[in-house]
Amino acid sequence: MDKIRVLLAEDELALAHIVRESLEERGFSVKLCADGEQAYEQYQKGPHDILVLDVMMPKIDGFELAKRIREKDKVTPIIFLTARSQVKDVITGFEMGANDYLKKPFSVEELIIRIRVLLSNNRLLNHTPKPIVNEILQIGNIVFNPGHNNLQLGLNSWHLTARESELLKLLYQHKHEIISRKILLQKLWGDDNFF
Repeated sequence: MDKIRVLLAEDELALAHIVRESLEERGFSVKLCADGEQAYEQYQKGPHDILVLDVMMPKIDGFELAKRIREKDKVTPIIFLTARSQVKDVITGFEMGANDYLKKPFSVEELIIRIRVLLSNNRLLNHTPKPIVNEILQIGNIVFNPGHNNLQLGLNSWHLTARESELLKLLYQHKHEIISRKILLQKLWGDDNFF
């Protein structure tokens, strides 16, 4: 089977590179664009099987980009990636021609499933999904990829140990909560003995 050709437009470079690498590891062919203008130029060079567009981008935002594309192309599926999660933003996205809308932070596995469903003939998933093993978490300006034990801020990247990654993910999952040392030790080491 030919590779699925994805046009990815995302101006957060750290997130964009993680998404591109994750898709390419799973056999997708990805063209990455850092702004809406570049994405529109790349779209015109085509062909692409699916477009994955950030909403808030410089030069041309995702909504305007989708509107321009839909004037010529009503077929190629469009998925919006965005931190904008108000109902009016979702409605605007669909009115501009989106087929799907994925809110940040998101799991790359969820993005892949949505791509496969949109490209299937009957809009249904035609195979047994793989277990979710890779997700991307946004912590302020830092992109955290627990599946690869990696933190990224802009072009800087830090590798974490598996234990550090587990701890950070656990803290992220319980943000705005107080977690006792005893619970952390039991979850991470299976024992609350400090030593």
